[in-house]
Amino acid sequence: MSKWRRLFQKWRVKRFSHLAMVAFLGITVSAASLGATGCGTNDNTIVIAGKNFPEQDIMADVMKLLIEHDTNLHVKMYTWLDSSVTWNAMKQGKIDAYVEYTGTGLVNVLHEPPQSDPQKVYNLVKKQFEQKYHVTWLNPIGFNNTYAMVMTQSEASKLGIHTISQMAAKSDQFRLGAEQEFVTRQDTLKALQRVYHVNFKDVKTMDIGLKYVALANGQVDVADGYSTDGDIPHLHLVVLQDDKHVFPPYYACPVIRDSVLKAHPELKTVLNKLSGKISDAEMQKLNEQVVIEHKPAMEVAKAWLQQQGLIS
Repeated sequence: MSKWRRLFQKWRVKRFSHLAMVAFLGITVSAASLGATGCGTNDNTIVIAGKNFPEQDIMADVMKLLIEHDTNLHVKMYTWLDSSVTWNAMKQGKIDAYVEYTGTGLVNVLHEPPQSDPQKVYNLVKKQFEQKYHVTWLNPIGFNNTYAMVMTQSEASKLGIHTISQMAAKSDQFRLGAEQEFVTRQDTLKALQRVYHVNFKDVKTMDIGLKYVALANGQVDVADGYSTDGDIPHLHLVVLQDDKHVFPPYYACPVIRDSVLKAHPELKTVLNKLSGKISDAEMQKLNEQVVIEHKPAMEVAKAWLQQQGLIS
C-alpha cells in the first residue's frame, strides 16, 4: 500500500537492510540484486523477507523467531523491501517466505477485480498462487489491514456511532480529514459515496502524519485510516465497522514456496501456529510499540511470542 512509503519518511526506524537504504535513496532494485537464493533443497537456511513498513518488520521477526525456536533451521532476513521487489524475489526463488495480504495478492499480483468476501478472496488467491506460482498460502494470521473510517472514541460513543452506516447518516454534520489518494480513488471515498451515500460537510486533504492528530484535536470529525495503524490506540480512536463491506479484505497470511515446504514440511505446522492469533486491535498495539514508542521490531516480536507461549 502506498501509505507506507510516506510513513517511511515519517518514522525513524533503526533497523534498515542495505536494500531498504538503496530503495530509500531512489535507486532501482531488482529481485536479482538480492544476491542470494532461497533454501530449496540446498541447505538448512530459510530466507524470509519483509516489506517496507513496520508491521511487516514485526511479522518477519515473528516468523524468524518461531522457526528458529521450533526447528533446527537458520533464518536469513531481507527487510524493508518494496512490495514488487518482494514478490519478484519470491517468484525467482531468491526468498522463501514472507507475510502477504489477501487483497494485495488478488489485485496487485493476480490483477483480479476487488472482492468483498474474505473467505472467497482467500480461497481464490490460495488456489491461483499454487497453480501459477507454486506458492502456498498458509492460514490467515487474523488481522485485516484494510482501509478504515476512524473517529475519536469519545465522539463516537457520545453520538452512538459504531458503524459506517451510522456515521453516514450524520455525515452532513462531519468534516472529513483524508489523504489525497483516499479522495480520488474509486475504491475509497467514491465507493463510500456510492454504497453508504456519505455527504460530508467538508473534506480536508492532509498528509498521513497530520490527519490523526487533526482528528484527536477536533479539527476534523472523521478520518480515513488503516485498520491496524498504531496511532489508533495511541490517540484513543476507534475504527467504525464496515457493515456494508465496501472496503476489500487485506488479511495477512504467511506465504511460502512449495519447494521449501517439500524440503521442510515442518514449516507448515510451525507457521500455522500463528493462525488466528493476532486481531486488528492486537496488531494496532504491536505497531504502536514500534511506531510511537520506537521499540525495535525484534523486541516487540519476541515479547509477543513469549506472551503467547509460542517461544520460551
